[in-house]
Amino acid sequence: MESANETSSVIEFVLLGLSAHPKLEKMFFVLILFMYLVILLGNGVLILVTVSVSRLHTPMYFFLGNLSFLDICYTTSSVPLILDSFLTPRKTIPFLACAVQMFLSFAMGATECMLLGMMAFDRYVAICNLLRYPVIMSKAAYMSMAASCWAAGSTASMVQTSLAMRLPFCGNNIINHFTCEILAVLKLACADISINVISMGVTNVIFLGVPVLFIFVSYIFILTTILRIPSAEGRKKAFSTCSAHLTVVIVFYGTILFMYGKPKSKDPLGADKQDLSDKLISLFYGVVTPMLNPIIYSLRNKDVQAAVRNLVFQKCFTQ
Repeated sequence: MESANETSSVIEFVLLGLSAHPKLEKMFFVLILFMYLVILLGNGVLILVTVSVSRLHTPMYFFLGNLSFLDICYTTSSVPLILDSFLTPRKTIPFLACAVQMFLSFAMGATECMLLGMMAFDRYVAICNLLRYPVIMSKAAYMSMAASCWAAGSTASMVQTSLAMRLPFCGNNIINHFTCEILAVLKLACADISINVISMGVTNVIFLGVPVLFIFVSYIFILTTILRIPSAEGRKKAFSTCSAHLTVVIVFYGTILFMYGKPKSKDPLGADKQDLSDKLISLFYGVVTPMLNPIIYSLRNKDVQAAVRNLVFQKCFTQ
C-alpha cells in the first residue's frame, strides 16, 4: 500500500536537460529548431515524391517513404519537448505525457532498426536475385514487411513502457535528460529493476543485434555479387543502388554504438563533462540522423533528384 502511494505521488517529472548550461540552451534552441525544420521539409518532400511519382512506386522507395515518415514521427515525439525545455525555467512533464513520449520514441527507434533490415533484404534480392525480384518483392510482400516492422516496434515499446512506468519512484522525479528516455527513467526507480534489465536486453538483441547481423550478411552477399560483375560500369551502377542505404545504416548504428559503447568516467569532474557529452550525443542521434537521411538519399539517388526537379518544375509552371 505504501509503495502504491509513493508511486502515485509522482504526478510529473522534471527534465534537467541543459539546465546547468543556460548559455548553451539559447544556442541549441536556434540550432535544433533549424534542424527540425530541415527534417520536416526534407522528409516531407521525400514522402511527397515517393507517393506522387508513379515510377517510384517500387519496394525500395516504399520503404524510403516509410523511413521518412518514421523520422518525422520520431523527432516530433521529442523535439518540441526539447525546444520547450530550452525556453522554460522549470522543465516539467506530466506523468502520462512522459509515458506517451517514451512509448513513441522507443517505438520509432525499434521500428527503424527493423525497417533498415528490411531495406537491406530488398537490396539483396534486387542485386543477388534480380530475375525473381518482382515475385519475391511483390506489393503484398513489401507492404506486409513494412507493417510487421511497425507492429513489432510498437509492441516492444508498449511492453517496455508499461514495465518502466509501473515502477515505484518514491518521489524521485528528476530526469537527467532532455526527454523521458527509458534508461534515464529507470534510474529513478526505488525498486528492483532486474525484470526491466532482462527485458531490455532481450529487446536489444531482437531489435539491434538481429537486424545488424542480417544487414551484415546481406551486404556480404551483395558485395560478392557486385565483384563478380565483369564491367567496372556495371559494378558502379549496382553499388550505387545500395550506397545510400549503407551510408544511413553506418550513421544510424554507428551513433548508437558510440553512445552506449564508450567507457564511463569514474572521476567526478570527468563524469560531469561526460554527462554533458552524453546528452549532446543523444541530441545528435535524435535530430541529426533524421536530418541526414533525406540528404543522403537525395544526393546519392538520381531518380529522387529527377523526381524532385520534375515536381518543382510542375508546381512552378502550373501556378
